[in-house]
Amino acid sequence: MLKQTESRAPVSQKSHKIDKPVDPNSIGATITIELNEKKIAVPLGTTILEACKANQVRVPTLCHHEDLCIAGVCRVCVVEVEGMKSLQAACAFPITSQIKIKTSTENVRKARRHIIDLLLSEHHGECYTCVRNRNCELRALASEYGVDGFTFGHREKKMHEIDKSSYSVLRDMDKCILCRRCVRTCIDLQEVGVLEAIDRGGKTHIGTFMGKPLSEVICINCGQCINRCPTGALFTNDPSDDIWRAIDDPTKHVVIQTAPSPRAAIGEEFGMPAGTSMTGELNTALRRIGFDKVFDTDFSADLTIMEEGTELLLRLKAALVDKDPNVKLPQFTSCSPGWVKFIEHFYPESLDYLSTAKSPQQMFGALMKTYYAQEYNLDPKDIVTVAVMPCSAKKFECNRPEMVDSGYKDVDYGLTTRELAKMIKEAGIFLPEMPKSEFNDPFGEASGAGLIFGATGGVMEAALRTAYELITGREVPFENLRIEACRGFEGIKQASVKLEGCVPAWSFLEGVDLKFVVAHGTANARTVMELFKQGELNDVHFVEIMGCPGGCIGGGGQPIPTSPEIRKKRAEAIYAEDESMTIRKSHENPHVKLIYEKFLTDGPCGHKSHELLHTKYVKRGSFIV
Repeated sequence: MLKQTESRAPVSQKSHKIDKPVDPNSIGATITIELNEKKIAVPLGTTILEACKANQVRVPTLCHHEDLCIAGVCRVCVVEVEGMKSLQAACAFPITSQIKIKTSTENVRKARRHIIDLLLSEHHGECYTCVRNRNCELRALASEYGVDGFTFGHREKKMHEIDKSSYSVLRDMDKCILCRRCVRTCIDLQEVGVLEAIDRGGKTHIGTFMGKPLSEVICINCGQCINRCPTGALFTNDPSDDIWRAIDDPTKHVVIQTAPSPRAAIGEEFGMPAGTSMTGELNTALRRIGFDKVFDTDFSADLTIMEEGTELLLRLKAALVDKDPNVKLPQFTSCSPGWVKFIEHFYPESLDYLSTAKSPQQMFGALMKTYYAQEYNLDPKDIVTVAVMPCSAKKFECNRPEMVDSGYKDVDYGLTTRELAKMIKEAGIFLPEMPKSEFNDPFGEASGAGLIFGATGGVMEAALRTAYELITGREVPFENLRIEACRGFEGIKQASVKLEGCVPAWSFLEGVDLKFVVAHGTANARTVMELFKQGELNDVHFVEIMGCPGGCIGGGGQPIPTSPEIRKKRAEAIYAEDESMTIRKSHENPHVKLIYEKFLTDGPCGHKSHELLHTKYVKRGSFIV
């Protein structure tokens, strides 16, 4: 029934592989080396750092990151290789011959210590007040190598003003150590290219085009640079002080919505293993902090499926039945604000292909200050809506000028997972010890389909669970509703679902292969858009794109560190919670049904829902009801 037609490797991983200057017949061979006087066998072309990790030998790094291409610029990972005059960077040394390596000789230790001392001599700032105080890789290395003074002095004078122009990402270049992780993240991993190493020698610095602030360049606010920065040079624009003031104001009704990805990751901020779901504990902690109501963003994710899915079906009807030449297919998802900003900057001519549906965060905010205010007799000006999101771009999204369809700012504050963990700690709460509790009504009941929005492919899988059933009258024919072609971390996935036995209203889709594409990370989004421009997606109907690697579980506001393995565990937690839920399809959510019965009475994509739940800046075709 479901056919996976293509799977492309993630674009962002192209530069991960090391070119091995060996005979092709040797590919796959192993070679024996000596590591700290112990003989081991490693695959030919393995870096010394990889060999050390595989054999539990600790080698410190600063510029290296699992998600990024090799740079070899910080030299903290230097080791001795017998027969070589100088120390070698373990991260950038491919093993192509039998060598003897030592990782902790006197020369190695002294060199690493000197490098750390030199970095500290140029690192300005007070550690006690730094946002990365307890999670700074430079500080951790200084402690590990016994740095108890400033051997080469310490710069006391601040040389750079903090760039606070962005709603999402702030920059303090006085804390930059020139590791270039942010540059490689922005150029290689995300293919945006806002940050670059400028000038040479002692004048080298990380900057933007013409030194402009982030708000004036093509930054998509994804925050992936923050997640890979080893120090406090990059951090999010934290609104927690404003939120505390709202909580302490008796005239304000302060509500919070929590997305699925933060709930699967916030435990990491309290020492829990990656992939520990803390939904119930978080609900209790948020009430103890002082939020008046705690709601589930998964509810509005279900609502998004109803709106976005209906929009797709209407586009298909207009194209196949009405033969409307103005219909734009494929339809691209619009849930990810980083992706939306990416297409606005780089492919503005394709904006009409975006779904007009708002993200779950913004749909929730619009309903809070309309439907909820009416139901509970509240003045919308006194409602403060807070959204806990895995994504720093959500901060930008809630401040977009068009996001005021309720007559007020729909969502007042976007809060990242890291920032919420800080607020919980500030309240003296240890999250893992909290008893579990449920969400509040009327936005507390959601489906597993809304929950899996948190992982790449989740929006597509949720949409297919509903669309297939609406079109055929039958449940999707996959074991336990798992649509495996939507899952996994391949950069780009393409598959199709055969529509057979359609109900009369959708008989025009009989026999159609509903083709879809799933991509995550804007490097892969760029590949999809280039394929689209070349006409290679002409027969595709629906495209899901998430701006961050792994989808929301790898968002720029998630706990640090991040890695492929950590993202995998967070996704597993989300899928496990989905399978434990009673309701697993968006159209079966009783509170969603109630919203359409009582408030959005002309149904999905009707006049009222378009007024509140869809954007105005994307042109609407004649297929809209």
